[in-house]
Formats: sequence, C-alpha cells, structure tokens
Amino acid sequence: MQGCGEDEMIEILYALWLRQVRRQVRSRARMISSLGQPLLFLLAVGFGFSTIFEKAGQGNYLQFLTPGIIAMGILFTSMISGIEIIWDRQFGFLKEMMVAPVSRSVIMLGRTLGGATVAIIQGVFVFLISLAFGFRPDTLFGLLPAFGFMFLIAFLFTAIGTAIASVMNDMQSFPLVMNFVIMPLFFLSGALFPLDSVPKVLLNVAIINPLSYGVDGLRFSLIHASHFNVGVDAIVLFIFAILSLFVGSHLFSKIQL
Repeated sequence: MQGCGEDEMIEILYALWLRQVRRQVRSRARMISSLGQPLLFLLAVGFGFSTIFEKAGQGNYLQFLTPGIIAMGILFTSMISGIEIIWDRQFGFLKEMMVAPVSRSVIMLGRTLGGATVAIIQGVFVFLISLAFGFRPDTLFGLLPAFGFMFLIAFLFTAIGTAIASVMNDMQSFPLVMNFVIMPLFFLSGALFPLDSVPKVLLNVAIINPLSYGVDGLRFSLIHASHFNVGVDAIVLFIFAILSLFVGSHLFSKIQL
C-alpha cells in the first residue's frame, strides 16, 4: 500500500464500493431496463419450452431454467460494469484516483466489490420475479449457499469485465466486445439445457466455462439438481475469481491516462 494504513485502505475500499452502488441505485431506468432480458427468457423460453421439457420426462422446465437466468442477470450486469472505467477515464475521474497515494490493486478491488454488489442486487431482483412466475426453491436453507454462488459469479465476472475495459479506450466498441464474450459464456454454460445429455463437444466446452459451475452451484442450492459436484463448483469459481482479480489488477495497473 502506498502511504496508507489499514484503516485508510478500508475507507478507500468502502468509498469505491459505495460509489459503484450509488451510481446504480440512482439510475432507476438502468436498473429496470437491465431486467428486460432475464424477464424475456423467463417468459419466452421458460413457458415456451416447458411442455417439451415435461414430455421428455425432465420435470418442470421453469424450475430448471430459473437458476440459469439468475446467473445470466448477474453475468450481464457484472461484465457491463466495466464500461464505467472507460467513462471515468474519458471524464477525468480515473486520473484523479490514479494520482492519489493509493495502490491501483486497491482501486481495482474496490471497484470489483462495488460492481459485484450491484450484480448481486440484479440477481435478487431476477429471483423475486421468478417467484412471481411460479418458481419455488426446494428449501429456504438453500438460499444461503445460493447467495454465496451469486457472489462468486458476480465477483468473477466483474473482475473480467474490468480487465477487458482496462485495455480498451472506445466506449462504443465495449458493448460489442462484451456481447461477443457474454453470449457464448451464457449459452454454453448449461443454463438452458441439462449437461447430462449434450454431445461430448458441448460438454467439454461447458467444463472449461467458469459460468457452468456458477449455474450448477445455483441449481443445486435452489432445486438440488446438479451435473458437477457442488464442492467442485465452489472451488472452481473461487480459483477463477482469484485469477481474474490478479489478471485484472495487473491490466488495471498498466492503464495509460
């Protein structure tokens, strides 16, 4: 830490975290519009394929789908939060933070925690909407580990979004790059279909996709159905989160203002 004690570091982390959360809470239009895609998937896919899923003997499709849609809401919000780095760079706020006697890794951590908190709030909203549509978790005790997996997903992909934004300057191209990354992560994670019966090539892709373990962990926590072991889910997500934070901190420290 550059000239800061432990108490000052905590204050800086809190200030950065609070700024991220306040920015999201104050933008009601952004919060509401970000729920559009999860809502569309729950309606169109959840109810549209429910009959086919049930006729195949797979049970209630909405129950199966909802953990994946919660993960999707967190994924999109986490990754897109990286665009705020480009905004701050263009409007000069990032330069003010960089010249302060604060380690850039601390700035990265504070922003990541703030973005992850916003993404978790998004995931909670999606969960509440799914309850209105008829989703029911198996037990209330599963909500605690579900929140744990939501945090790991949010932290991991906020760090990835920040890492990508750290090497970009063009605000217009950032959403395009994000969609190029987000869509394969989501569709190849097992969020929409069971991994037990997919072709081997898709299963191999899912195995190296970190979101697959987040979806699987959420699904086990909420409806006690999973493809991987829930312990493996947690360990893999944790390792990916730490690696992403390390890589993101390195790239963030190399930002040229």
